[in-house]
Order: sequence, then C-alpha cells, then structure tokens
Amino acid sequence: MTAPTLREYLANPKADGNPAPRELSVLIEAISDSCRTISYLVSRGALADVLGSAGTGNVQGEEQKQLDVLANDELMAMAKATGVIAAAASEEEDDARPITPDAPYLLLFDPLDGSSNIDVNVSIGTIFSVLPAKAGECAAPFLQTGRNQVAAGYCVYGPQTTLVLTLGSGVVAFTMDPPTGQWVQTSAMIGIPEKTKEFSINMSNMRHWADPVRAYIDECLAGETGVRAKNFNMRWIASMVADVHRILSRGGVFLYPWDKRDPGKPGKLRLMYEANPMSLLVEQAGGKSFDGKLQILDVQPTDLHQRVSVMLGSKEEVERLELLHRV
Repeated sequence: MTAPTLREYLANPKADGNPAPRELSVLIEAISDSCRTISYLVSRGALADVLGSAGTGNVQGEEQKQLDVLANDELMAMAKATGVIAAAASEEEDDARPITPDAPYLLLFDPLDGSSNIDVNVSIGTIFSVLPAKAGECAAPFLQTGRNQVAAGYCVYGPQTTLVLTLGSGVVAFTMDPPTGQWVQTSAMIGIPEKTKEFSINMSNMRHWADPVRAYIDECLAGETGVRAKNFNMRWIASMVADVHRILSRGGVFLYPWDKRDPGKPGKLRLMYEANPMSLLVEQAGGKSFDGKLQILDVQPTDLHQRVSVMLGSKEEVERLELLHRV
C-alpha cells in the first residue's frame, strides 16, 4: 500500500472519513510549499551565496543571517497569498502584520530556528503555530494560550527534509521526496516513550541554573548509583527543532531553563513562536511540557515576543522536574 501524501492526509486526518477544514488545508499545504522553497535555499547554501550575516538585527537584538531574512520573506508572502490568514507574526519582526481582513486564522512562525548552525551545516528548521482569528488590533488577537492552537508543526532541514504536524488529533510526519517534491507520510501517530535515559541541555550554563534544574541534572549525572538508578546520555544540538525532533523520534527531555545571567527575563525561548507549538506537538505525542510553574500551554501571553523557560519531552522526566520545582 502506497503511503499517503500530505494532501491525502488532510482529506482524512482523523481516519473518520472527514476532511480537515478547507481553509486549514489550504494553509497547511501553503506552509509545506514554503518549507520546500526554504529547504532548497538551505541545501544550496554557499552555492547560492545565502550564508553569513544579513548585516541586520531582529527585534530580539540578535544578528540576522541572510537565510533568516529570506525564510521570513517567503513565509510572509505565503501568508498573504493564501487568503486565509487575518494576520501573521514572526520572531524576526517587531510587530504583527495585518494580512486579510475577516480571514479565519492567525499565523505565528520562527522562520529559521537554530540559525547559529546555518554556516556549519547542522540541522535547522521552521516552526509554525496556527491560532483562530480574533477581533482586535496589533498583538491583541495573538495573545491566546497555547491550548487555543488549531495546528502546529515544524520542518527540519537535515539529511532529509521532514515536516512534523499536529491538527490536534495526534502527530504525523512527512518526508519530502526530492525528485517529485511531494510530502509523503513516513510516520503516523508518533508517540514519545514515557521513560527515557537521554537529556538535552547546554551544560556550559550549569553555574547559572536555578536549584531545581541543577538538582535534576545532578541526578541524571549520578547515573545508576544515584536516586534515578539509571545512566543517562546527554545530547545538545543548539537547534530546538533538531533537539525536539530527536525526542519525538526516540524520547528524551529538552531543557532551556531560566538562568541567573539575565534574571529579569523568564527564559530564552519565545512562548508564541517556539514553546507553544513545540509543547502542543509534545503533548499530542504523549509527552509533557513545563515552564517551572505551569504547563506551557496554560501560560497566558502578555506580549507577542514573550520569553519563557522550557522543559519538555518524556512524561516521567517532566514530572520529575515538576516535583523538584515544588520542593
């Protein structure tokens, strides 16, 4: 039996004979088209003269790579062309852009996550989140909790180009077939194992962590002689897309916690562009997410570029982190 394409999946996402809403299908297919274009640019790299700095900074004060700008422009053009996006917001832009009045959806995206890895040919990706449109101006319609997302996903540009998606009823993955450009389903009903022996964190920041995070990592490092009674491996790619993709593929836990270097900021990662869509995917796959106080999908946004502490992945590990934060 031939594996279904993305379009065929959208015609029957819950396997109940009912298609996804037409406007949502239009949007998801359009996002996949943009990811195909971005994948091509990434694969060309230096041959297309798209590596290196763009000579500009984003709203976060971070240096923009040329591919950051190109990917952002591609996704904004796509949002305008679909006719189903009322407004779109990007991690790379100060403000949301109004697109099509009275359209049913809002789109948020990180056009190229892990862009510090671009020039060294390490996996990077695009993250997206879809919310129902609401009345209001500027950022106000976007300030919905992650529970309101109607779809979320990412595309990872690595040895294969893979699109991972949830419409709220499980997580599926599609791999781009280069000769045809088709997105072919390669995983269905992805599930994260409850137990794991793998964690992902930037260990160089250990001296800056809060006590509960330090205690958790100390437990992992103690191995089979410690309270966890098992040995852990550490992985860190410095690309959230790549690290979360590994967790969805084989389990694990990813941590990018608050630390003392900038105590006024609740975290490094962006709630709306990174934490919410990834948390929805993880929860739909049977995992959990946590920001040190709340489940991430329950955090009420107050700002379009709000930052948050992120701990997500295998259920047992996140629950251990929750316990340590309550002590």
